[in-house]
Amino acid sequence: MLEAPVAEPEQRTTSQRIAALNRHDKPFHVVLAQQFDRDQIEHLCRLSEMIRAICGDRQGAQFLTTLLSHRRAMLYFIQPSTRTFLSFTAACQILGMPYNEVRNPQTSSEVKGETEEDTIQVLSNYFDLIIMRHPVEGFAERMALKLNQMRRALPIINGGSGKDQHPTQALLDIYTLYRCFTTRQNGERGVPRMREDIFAGKTIAFVGDLKRGRTVRSLVYLLCRYPGVRMQFIAPPELQIESDIIEYVDRYDVEYEFVDDLRHAIGDCDAVYMTRLQDEWDKAGESSRIDYGRYSLTEDMAPLFKPGLAIMHPLPRRHELDSRLDNLPQAKYWDQVRNGMWMRSALIADIFNVDTAIMDHYHSYYAY
Repeated sequence: MLEAPVAEPEQRTTSQRIAALNRHDKPFHVVLAQQFDRDQIEHLCRLSEMIRAICGDRQGAQFLTTLLSHRRAMLYFIQPSTRTFLSFTAACQILGMPYNEVRNPQTSSEVKGETEEDTIQVLSNYFDLIIMRHPVEGFAERMALKLNQMRRALPIINGGSGKDQHPTQALLDIYTLYRCFTTRQNGERGVPRMREDIFAGKTIAFVGDLKRGRTVRSLVYLLCRYPGVRMQFIAPPELQIESDIIEYVDRYDVEYEFVDDLRHAIGDCDAVYMTRLQDEWDKAGESSRIDYGRYSLTEDMAPLFKPGLAIMHPLPRRHELDSRLDNLPQAKYWDQVRNGMWMRSALIADIFNVDTAIMDHYHSYYAY
């Protein structure tokens, strides 16, 4: 009997797509930022904090390496990456999970004509998790649906797909904001809870190439889970956020505005999310004709910053983020890099249901 064909993602509603990617009401494959509700985001932020604390001493770090030493991960990264790749390898190491990598399809059987789909299905027989970064939108989701039909299903984590989504970057970004906006009361210890109103009244500005910035798209999806947040979209007209994201923001009744000059808005921002010009997606060098000056954050703007401003950037950066800002307390982009390691560890732990063991260990040895 022939298998039923796998429906393309664009033929399904968002709720149908999420249902196909989730199991037991939580993400099994991690492909879309929309898979995560507020409770799941909070759980992963708290779990990240616990892993960070446990990893602070030899005994705790050794405990973590026992959790997934019986599982294996494949990092299928055929799009260039530094931070995401190394962040995932570090996350696997923290949890004791052996891993292998394919970063150049020229070293695989694809040079003999094997399709990428067949390559993934072959890899699924060797490993328990596939983490992939791919230049084609929707590829990770199509492969997740394909693997769902196999006798041995295993999770796929989307480490970046075309111009579409980067859900784990969004999770580490919201974890970074969680750490920036969470204040402890006098004498409070342990892992603080993410208050329901943590983003209420906060203005988050997204700046630069918003049309082609998958990190922006994914973070907007997560922030819409929080009431009272305000967004600013600061971009050249040619690179402004697209209508599907605005429709999503409207659906959640989130306040937003379009701004054409960062300098005019920076004094009102609680967080500013800078992005570079994504000219690798150019078709005829059209980005070279765009004046990016009004969408750059420079040292002379520092007197306008709120003391608690969080300056973020998914990196790599170019001239849109002045390196002379690097040592200011508002510069949180280096924190984002480190936070990614903890968040991705938490995500993998949650997928393989060892999060309870981590929480029990934390409360036994580290909570006050």
